[in-house]
Amino acid sequence: MWKNHSPVGEVIGRGQQPAGGGSGAELGDTVGTSAQVSALQALKRKKRYEKQLAQIDGTLSTIEFQREALENANTNTEVLKNMGYAAKAMKAAHDNMDIDKVDELMQDIADQQELAEEISTAISKPVGFGEEFDEDELMAELEELEQEELDKNLLEISGPETVPLPSVPSISLPSKPAKKKEEEDDDMKELETWAGTI
Repeated sequence: MWKNHSPVGEVIGRGQQPAGGGSGAELGDTVGTSAQVSALQALKRKKRYEKQLAQIDGTLSTIEFQREALENANTNTEVLKNMGYAAKAMKAAHDNMDIDKVDELMQDIADQQELAEEISTAISKPVGFGEEFDEDELMAELEELEQEELDKNLLEISGPETVPLPSVPSISLPSKPAKKKEEEDDDMKELETWAGTI
């Protein structure tokens, strides 16, 4: 150890001795206690911060809820205001209308359309001719004329000019085998015999 002859030596000597002049075990306990106190303070700070964070989160949620409520109230106010304007506009439009007047107007329109149709029908009828003929008689006469024309055309149609026909083959055709005819006769006889036994 340094001798405490000078102020520098005293400072150095003090630095080598534990604070409070105690032993090394006391120093370890102090350091352990100090770390525990620091950890407790840090834990308290953490809990305080968590509590503040929860309060801030709750405050933000409340503010958000209030903002949405205000927006909804503003929207509802605008909707009601516009509905009021629409009701006033409809009332102003209907002030000059009366259901009886509307019915009269619709009846006038129907009457005018009926009159226009009658005028159109009258204009489209031929004047002075065509009225004295019966439609059925005219159709029957037209059919007679068409039939006469058709008959006339059929009689005037000349047949095709002579078309050469193919010549008859000069080779004689083979005759049926007689054996087959006999077999058929035998089969018929058997059938007749069988039918007679029934």
